[in-house]
Amino acid sequence: MAGAIVAKELSQQGKTVLILEAGKTKDFSLAGFQSYVDTFYSAASKDANAPYPKNPNALSPNEIGDYFIERGPMKLGGSYTRVPGGTTMHWEAKTPRMLPEDFQLQTLYGQGLDWPISYEDLMPYYRKAEHEIGVCGDREEQEKLGVIFEEGYVFPMEKLPPSYLDQQVIEKVSGTKVQLYDETLELSFATFPQGRNGVPNPKYDHGNVFVPEGVAATHPVQYGERCQGNANCVPICPVQAKYDARRTLVKAFHTGRVHLLSQAVAYQVEINSETGRVSAIHYKRYDDPNSPQHITGIAKGHLFVLAANAVENARLMLASELPSTSGLMGRNLMDHPFTLAWALMPEVTGTMRGPLVTSGIGTFRKGAFRHKQSAFAVDIHNDGWGWATGSPYTEVLDAVDNKNKYGEELRQTLISRISRQLLLAFMCELPPDPSNRVTIDPKYKDQLGNYRPVISFNLSDYSLRTLAYTRKLSRVIFQRLGAEDYTHYDPSDPAYFEFEGEGYFYRGGNHFSGTHVMGTTPHNSVIDRYLRSWDHNNLYLLGAGSMPTIGSSNTTLTVAALSFLAVEQMLKDLNS
Repeated sequence: MAGAIVAKELSQQGKTVLILEAGKTKDFSLAGFQSYVDTFYSAASKDANAPYPKNPNALSPNEIGDYFIERGPMKLGGSYTRVPGGTTMHWEAKTPRMLPEDFQLQTLYGQGLDWPISYEDLMPYYRKAEHEIGVCGDREEQEKLGVIFEEGYVFPMEKLPPSYLDQQVIEKVSGTKVQLYDETLELSFATFPQGRNGVPNPKYDHGNVFVPEGVAATHPVQYGERCQGNANCVPICPVQAKYDARRTLVKAFHTGRVHLLSQAVAYQVEINSETGRVSAIHYKRYDDPNSPQHITGIAKGHLFVLAANAVENARLMLASELPSTSGLMGRNLMDHPFTLAWALMPEVTGTMRGPLVTSGIGTFRKGAFRHKQSAFAVDIHNDGWGWATGSPYTEVLDAVDNKNKYGEELRQTLISRISRQLLLAFMCELPPDPSNRVTIDPKYKDQLGNYRPVISFNLSDYSLRTLAYTRKLSRVIFQRLGAEDYTHYDPSDPAYFEFEGEGYFYRGGNHFSGTHVMGTTPHNSVIDRYLRSWDHNNLYLLGAGSMPTIGSSNTTLTVAALSFLAVEQMLKDLNS
């Protein structure tokens, strides 16, 4: 996301850009994308990286744990994808903005860190990001959650309508009052802004209607592929209705000034010892992903951007022995831990129709309770219990092995069960903690001899209180729905934990953040408000690693907005 925006913006201003891509490049065509879809269809395990063949020379983390070295005490988990387009190749595509108070967590609530910029500073760049991605959403719904917009602003595309499952939940749960410390809160629902093609908003940009894009190809063959309601947005949208960063890369390639060197894994950032400026990036280029054979190369330029992600940026800087003046390189690692709760609705509710998530509860994104526990957002999942139990595969096993169902009876059993499944996912804020970090260790290297990330990770009581509270909340919601609660947290799960006498598990949100935070001085941060390194003034570190806090919103839209902000300063640096 970040690298694609930088390449497009700089090249459109006449700058020449070289992209080093660690993964293999599929041709930017419908056939190239379809090969990813075919790989996904044939994969035995439908995990987040199922469409992308394993690459030992540019490993991606997954639940199996064959890339991250987890030092605990709790498991980070999660995944990202090292292919052109990055993790937008498997993201869920929810694009909510952060709230204004998320930028002042320390000042307002005595937790975490403050940003060196405000929400108002980022507002114009949020608009650019929403245009680049083609966000669909409802301004009025977001304003009720505390998001601020300029007068008259609307999203490029109209909101995706709530699914039938959403409607059933909203009808019976909306308006329910719950207690959180001294606050009485009323559950209210809203659709999520999303990075997927819907219906263009005729009011956008004073009637200059947004034109949605379809297939990401160097020679586009069709436009305007709209969301068809497939429930496998993660890991891949088969019709490319979901935005991925290859669309932005294609625009960059059309300038003729962007060059992409694939299968080139950066392994060292070289610094001029006299000036402190970056002079080159060293990389290893391979032909066969399954072979360690490679050649080395050096990329030189005037300005350098690391846009790999929070873990990879930090890993590369530490491997280059560039820890930063503040000593915070790799520290303050964050993610959004998710707790899950699942139940069977009393009647068929159309589960498996629509994108993964269309609506949720935003009531707990703000409030005085943030002095004592973290904010969170609630998703209503349209894809059943898959994330929690492995359904529908596990439903088939249960029906055949335990219930002795077959033939027509088996089909009806599966239809009845799966079409009534409700999964609630609670995405919880995790504040920055210097002890949560990415490090390296000479004992752990990949096939090319590059360091693997060593992860130290834990959840503080501030977040654990919220994870525990979500279970209480899920029971209230299921009761209002008359739904049969099937939630069970297995003590053998690697992410199982106990808090105040009750057991839970969580899932990683893949929103890795905070390893090179922005701040006000070289002593309290790694980069300045423009995402430029304090120590190396021609080096920018982009992505969610720059974020001092993550609030209760998915990080990609903010990453995009920060990238547009940083590009303005890059152009000033290059032009001077």
